[in-house]
Amino acid sequence: MNNDLKELIRISRLYGDDNEAVIAGGGNTSCKNEDFIWVKASGGSLQNISQNGFVKLVRSRLKKIETRKYSTEPTKREQQVKEDLAASKADVLSELRPSVETSMHEKLDYKFVVHLHPTLVNAVLCAKNSRKVCEELFGEESLYIEYTDPGYILFLKFSEEIQKFRNSYQKDPHLVFLENHGIFISANSTKEIEKLYDEVITKISARIKVPLKSEETPTPSDITSILPGLRMMLSTDNLKVIKWRNNTLISHFLKDKSSFSKISGPFTPDIIVYCKVNYLYIDHDGDPQTTLDKCRSEIRKFKETYGYEPRIILIKNIGLLAIEDNPKSAQTVVDIFEDLMKISFLSENFGGPRFLSPDSISFIENWEIENYRRKVSLGKGTSGRTKDRIAIVTGGAMGFGKGIAENLANEGTYVIIADINQKEGNKTRKELAKKFGENNISFVQTDVSNPESVEALVRKTVEAFGGLDIMISNAGILYAGSLDEMDPETFDRMTQINYSAYFLCAKYASKVMKLQHQFHPEHYTDIIQINSKSGLKGSNKNFAYAGGKFGGIGLTQSFALELMPYRIKVNAICPGNFFEGPLWADPEKGLFVQYLKSGKVPGAKNVADVKKYYESQVPAGRGCRVEDVMKAIYYIVEQHYETGQAVPVTGGQNMLH
Repeated sequence: MNNDLKELIRISRLYGDDNEAVIAGGGNTSCKNEDFIWVKASGGSLQNISQNGFVKLVRSRLKKIETRKYSTEPTKREQQVKEDLAASKADVLSELRPSVETSMHEKLDYKFVVHLHPTLVNAVLCAKNSRKVCEELFGEESLYIEYTDPGYILFLKFSEEIQKFRNSYQKDPHLVFLENHGIFISANSTKEIEKLYDEVITKISARIKVPLKSEETPTPSDITSILPGLRMMLSTDNLKVIKWRNNTLISHFLKDKSSFSKISGPFTPDIIVYCKVNYLYIDHDGDPQTTLDKCRSEIRKFKETYGYEPRIILIKNIGLLAIEDNPKSAQTVVDIFEDLMKISFLSENFGGPRFLSPDSISFIENWEIENYRRKVSLGKGTSGRTKDRIAIVTGGAMGFGKGIAENLANEGTYVIIADINQKEGNKTRKELAKKFGENNISFVQTDVSNPESVEALVRKTVEAFGGLDIMISNAGILYAGSLDEMDPETFDRMTQINYSAYFLCAKYASKVMKLQHQFHPEHYTDIIQINSKSGLKGSNKNFAYAGGKFGGIGLTQSFALELMPYRIKVNAICPGNFFEGPLWADPEKGLFVQYLKSGKVPGAKNVADVKKYYESQVPAGRGCRVEDVMKAIYYIVEQHYETGQAVPVTGGQNMLH
């Protein structure tokens, strides 16, 4: 890799990692030598770009695009240009697609070009006095280009204006401002580009009389009484995800319809691509049921008017909601729309906001290139047996819980790991997020014996994803001991974790699931307790654990009767011993060590003797494994005709009567 390309990667990542410079993989960068130009591929992200994220093109081929005669019909013309861009690649077999703005990068006679959509810059470029402000701040040696539809027409306008500039100044501009779009910064070194960018931001900042302030606001108490119902209203074809956000900036625009009008249209092509053109505003009056009824009515009207369901819903006193097919998409959409709000707010310093015209909007809505970019940058949704479902796994940081969380994520589930162990929880979240996507896995530190903690867990799940489909009550503790050895405090603690916590999980999860049922009666949800074979048969010198698990089966059967009318299935899974997990195998606190010390296994001299003894009790000759439990979980989730069951997964050690 040559030094210029290394510098291009460095500066691309520098600005790609700054949400105030570029969002959602937008913007592009390039470098060139006499023969070739390297340009960021369409749909890629600057944030983590590598050499493989750039398309190498032959400059002599690329230059011909400017002089070619193309069709006058827009769709056909853009297709022809796309084909010529592809034919300009040094490796024509490469699947990478050159950015539609490649020809503008080629036109500028500098080694490095960086094209960004900075919030502060677009606050000027999307304002009514944009040209005047740019000329005052940056002088005649910068170039301002009025809004032109993106693609080939913009390139022709860009090329024409660059040539006029050259004729006047015998050089190319370092700064090119595209109205309602963004900025091109070009120079022969990346250090010079950084200096130019900093100067632009400094000069605009100095003109801000009303600065942007955005502070967090308290989470509305009725968030769990609104989002799950709204999610189900919009999950007509497939299960959706809702990303919620609120702060003082968002609240500023949701005070009333007049305030909303200042964010009611798109400023830039990116906003249209990701958020579409129209956004739904709901005046929340404080009663969740009334608000949901209003949402249902307004969504129906919205779809009748515009032909699609809203991607953005703004609810007074609740906040900004992005509705998408997966968490990554929802995160991107909410980020971009909040940026629209920032632009609108800051534009008041420069004459007030200026939306794109209806004709410009129509062109972008139907432009294949932008739709392609959205598809690539947002990525694919999940696939698998539990695709698009939202699940909580308590005790999910280690052992069976970690295995369950990982397996569910592998089958397309969005997983919340709940565990009291913050260190291990964060470690597991990071590990699974690396495998299954940063947006698909969350960790919430939770004490399942504490009602407030479990209620907060469910609320944070709704805040993160919009609802809940599977609650797996897995957290458990085990301290073996005889009646003589067991103290009341230990007994109470085991009962809280192994029995009472299941009640808390069912109580707060079922509230969300009932609301989802109200707005999508055909949707089934699941509450599952990971019980134990000790819940089916008494356990010598292990009565505190067995008693809690026996009680868990009683809760399962009772909850099942109460909740099945809401299509909430409640079942228990009773695994045999997970000998490989920390519960048994921990060298200091594991059950093998405990049972050896307590003399529970007669004649055992070491841990290996204890393990061999317990393996001999299983007809299958081994301990239970995560994959054994998962087969039972998927059976429970996929069938709709069983509830209140305690499913043994014991290798034949315990059987139903």
